[in-house]
Amino acid sequence: MILIALFLPFSAANAYTEEGFRSFLKEVAADARSQGVSDLTISMALQSATFKPRTIELDRAQPEKKTLYAEYKPKILSQDRIDKGRLMYKQHRVQLNHFANIYGVEPQYIVALWGIETNYGGFTGGTGIIDALATMAYEGRRREFFQKELVEALKILDEKHITLDEMKGSWAGAMGQNQFMPSSFRAYAVDGDGDGKRDIWKDLDDVFASTANYLRQSGWQHNQGWGQRVKLPQGIPATMVGKEYRRPIAYWQKLGVKTLNGHNLSANKRLEAYIVAPDGLSGETYLVYSNYDVILKWNRSTYFATTVGLLADAIAQGDSQEQEEAYNQ
Repeated sequence: MILIALFLPFSAANAYTEEGFRSFLKEVAADARSQGVSDLTISMALQSATFKPRTIELDRAQPEKKTLYAEYKPKILSQDRIDKGRLMYKQHRVQLNHFANIYGVEPQYIVALWGIETNYGGFTGGTGIIDALATMAYEGRRREFFQKELVEALKILDEKHITLDEMKGSWAGAMGQNQFMPSSFRAYAVDGDGDGKRDIWKDLDDVFASTANYLRQSGWQHNQGWGQRVKLPQGIPATMVGKEYRRPIAYWQKLGVKTLNGHNLSANKRLEAYIVAPDGLSGETYLVYSNYDVILKWNRSTYFATTVGLLADAIAQGDSQEQEEAYNQ
């Protein structure tokens, strides 16, 4: 059956056919087979794969205007998200501290990434990962990338970490409570509880351990922090903003950079840092360290990385306040 009717929103609708899709999946099957994926897994996953026009619509959709960080931040860093993050930290403290000690990653960052990616597991996406990746690869604009991810997803199924029916996620193929792409899963996912599976969909031990392992393997520096919001001196040029202009914190302090409260910078003065200004120098400004770059490896958006850092700080602050109150009782 030709799927022309399903693809009418696209100008090149007649390029997307069931015949073409099935032919492409045969290429994927050969690729996967050459990399050791079993015929049983290939047959099970690819015979039932479905082209998803909505995936292409979402991929091609472009916002009419860029959202300012001043608009993005309150939506993502809401008080509800902060409060829930503090609650999740409290409820899962033993697990989080266990993996924080193993991987050298402070637990508030594990919680913050969990919170921003899927609202603490509340929304992980309902699209079949094989369908999503097969659709994106067949569409063709980034075929090499998505075909690689599709084969990696088949390997995950072949290793029996998850079943085909349970392997769901975002329309672009990100999976589980921490939204790993299949290649990230294969590289960084960890069996945190020793049950033989790496289940980032339902097993919080695996979710927390995998997130911590990703950060550690990406260069995380324990107890260094990510950065802080700062006030810049008048007249600082835009050429001094961005990761290309890294200097020791002592340099920035001598230049007149202060904390938001007007105090001297408190971090290690030899620590290399650079200025991030998501909305330009007229908006909020931050002085960030190498751990910020690690968060950017997870997601290359400065909006995302800055908000993860701020949420982690808010979660840790709430925990410190709670411990102080308990001590004073």
